[in-house]
Amino acid sequence: MAEIHVGRADSIASGERAIITHGDVEIGVFNWEGEFFAYRNHCPHQGGPACEGLLMHRVLEVMGEHNTYHGMKWDKGEMHFVCPWHGWEFDMRTGECAADRTWKVRSYKTELRDGELYVLA
Repeated sequence: MAEIHVGRADSIASGERAIITHGDVEIGVFNWEGEFFAYRNHCPHQGGPACEGLLMHRVLEVMGEHNTYHGMKWDKGEMHFVCPWHGWEFDMRTGECAADRTWKVRSYKTELRDGELYVLA
């Protein structure tokens, strides 16, 4: 297992990311509310740069009685990163595709030691 030094953890602000390269693989490293997540920057749909798109909370459809539509709201408990090619959304905590949880972006463990951030690949 390779240990990749990303840099100082405080160099990636909350809500931001860094794209690092290890050999011929790009890895997106996210800081979400002080937690670090790392995913291969390769969308399982058609190979797009999955980690380079928008960050957005999960969108919920609000349905009323008798299945009447009442608009949308944000689920602040689930953050997604969105592949910029075709809009596939992935759960920040799991790497699973929001539309079909059987699809995933490859994840990597992260380690924080003395203020330095590492990805284990």
